[in-house]
Amino acid sequence: MRKFLLTLAGLAALSGPAFANQCPALMEKIDAAMAATTVDDATKAQVMALYESGKAAHDAGDHAKSETDLGEALKLLGM
Repeated sequence: MRKFLLTLAGLAALSGPAFANQCPALMEKIDAAMAATTVDDATKAQVMALYESGKAAHDAGDHAKSETDLGEALKLLGM
């Protein structure tokens, strides 16, 4: 049982960096969508605020918050 718990803890510790790769992909999607979007300026401002918040969270290592903010930005863009 102890070996199983140690293995599980090791896998959990290693999975964090794997999810960090999704943040840059989401940022790229937002960049591409912003280049082609027809949303109003207020929505663009909201998207950019969420983008900056998500980028800052990613840089700080808080990938869950980053993905949440970037996901909200994509929703505003209709994606």
